[in-house]
Formats: sequence, structure tokens, C-alpha cells
Amino acid sequence: MNSSRSSQQQCRWQVFADAATLYAQAVTMVERLAREAIAARGAFHIVLAGGATPQPLYHHLRRLNTDWSRWHVYFGDERCLPPDDPQRNSAMARAAWLAQVPIPPAQIHAIPVEAGAPEAARQYALVLAGIDRFDLVLLGLGEDGHTASLFPGQPLGREESGPAVLAVTAAPKPPAQRVTLSAWRLSQSRAVMFLVTGATKRPAVSAWRGGADIPARAIVPESGVDVLADQDSCPP
Repeated sequence: MNSSRSSQQQCRWQVFADAATLYAQAVTMVERLAREAIAARGAFHIVLAGGATPQPLYHHLRRLNTDWSRWHVYFGDERCLPPDDPQRNSAMARAAWLAQVPIPPAQIHAIPVEAGAPEAARQYALVLAGIDRFDLVLLGLGEDGHTASLFPGQPLGREESGPAVLAVTAAPKPPAQRVTLSAWRLSQSRAVMFLVTGATKRPAVSAWRGGADIPARAIVPESGVDVLADQDSCPP
């Protein structure tokens, strides 16, 4: 892994009048990054965000004109729930997008949470071991400033000497048992895009822009992060 990256997060904020415009821009960015990665390296390695915010983006991505056989899909975190539970990030992404496009099943890497959080974290770290850098990591922002399943007051995994994947056993919101990529592993990406929508995110956005050390600030790729936010989420 490349260890020469800044400990200071560099943010490029883009604030859109509404969520529809935000998602249109996000689709354009994903399409461009996929095209560039496939042209340069023959594959596109993307890490998906969970929760409600990215779901409209996933619906739009069905219509991309791309070589789906070159896509490799990973997940930034997962909730320890049954495989078909709609609250599972992999189940949501499958229903919204992945089941409608011809990505080879072997290239969609769900986190095996059925094994329990500690064992799933160990197994997923092995899946990721051969990937130097992702091409794109998609992330959201929780009302408390969390991203993936990296929560305030809990280990974020900033140090590259630590594990790439963390078992979360006491998440402050249900379910308590989760698995998440560590902050340093999420940072090993050529591009990172945060999607932020809705007025309930205003306190977290204010804290982030004000310099508070919320978990979202722990993601520090060399290229910086792009934050796509709608006007509702940004304080006037």
C-alpha cells in the first residue's frame, strides 16, 4: 500500500440547488471515472456506500453506457443482518442497480457478515489484499458525522499499521454489529465522493466545514475528496 498521503483532508465542496441536480452530477463523475479507469488499467474498482442517500444514484447508474464486465464492486460497510434483509447495503444495491446490469457475479464482493463481524472483517481483508488502490469510493454522511460504519468515539482505523477492515460490535444505531473498511483503507483510492442530502445533515455539515474532527474527516486520499451536497444540507 502507498503510505505517502497527507493527514489533512483536502475537500472540494460542490453545493447544488437540489438533490436531482446533485445526482445528475454524480452520475457524470462516476461514468467519467469508470471510462478513464478501464482505458488506463482495464478495470474499474468501486466501493459502494450504504444507507438511503446513494440509492437514487444507483437507480441512475443502471443506464450507463459502459463495459460492465470490467467493473469490480466492493462495499464500504455492512450491517450484520440476514442476506436478503432490505437494510443490508448489499441487498439495497442489488435491488436498485446491480441485479439489472451484467457485472459478473464473481466481481461483486459482498461482505460475508453471516460469519459474524470479526470473522467477516478478517475474510474481507483478504478479498481486498490484492487491490492497491480503488478507483472510486462512494461515501455518505450521518447526522452524527459518521461515514461508512465509522462512528464518533469509536476506533476509526486511521493508521495503516492497523487492520484494513474493522469489526464493529457496539454501533450507536442499530444494528450494533457491523463490518466497515477502516479510514486508512477507504483513503486508498484515486477518487472519493461523498453524497450529502437533506436538512437533517446540516449540523454534521457545519461541524465538518468548521474543522471538527468528525469521522468523515478521517478519509484522506492523496487526491482529496469531492463532497456533493444539496442546498438543504448546507447551512445558509
